Amino acid sequence: MSPLDGLEPLIAPAAISWWPPAPGWWCLPPMLGLLGWGLWYWWRRQVRQDAVETEQPLDPARQAALEELSRLSKPYDGAPAGPWLQELNGLLKRLCRMHYPGDHSHTLSGRAWLAYLDNRCPAAGLTRWMILVEGAYRPQCKLDDKAIAGLYQSVETWIRKHV
Repeated sequence: MSPLDGLEPLIAPAAISWWPPAPGWWCLPPMLGLLGWGLWYWWRRQVRQDAVETEQPLDPARQAALEELSRLSKPYDGAPAGPWLQELNGLLKRLCRMHYPGDHSHTLSGRAWLAYLDNRCPAAGLTRWMILVEGAYRPQCKLDDKAIAGLYQSVETWIRKHV
């Protein structure tokens, strides 16, 4: 006779109770419910916030500046870009003088002027357009079509989004 013959038979798996599987598992359904509600709430808030951001109309000064920007004749086909760059600078300086009268931004020039513009709207990235401040002083300054479109887009972004 072997020592294993004296052991009790194995317990069948059906005899093991399925509840509770482990301490703390009772809190899993409420936690999943809270997680679902939190995701739904966050999603609704994001949708509403996106709707508010896209539906806000521009103030009249910005709208007028955008209209003036669209009326400026761009220096395509090798035309001198100096006058166009001066008009862009003038438009930006008038907007800054109107929106930020205490900053005395109209006295800035060169890199300080571009840094000031980028502090107001980093999304526009105007510091990479040094030609904006230097081009008006260069004789026969010319820009290619890609540079004209990029600078125009940056100025338009600045007008729309500056704080």
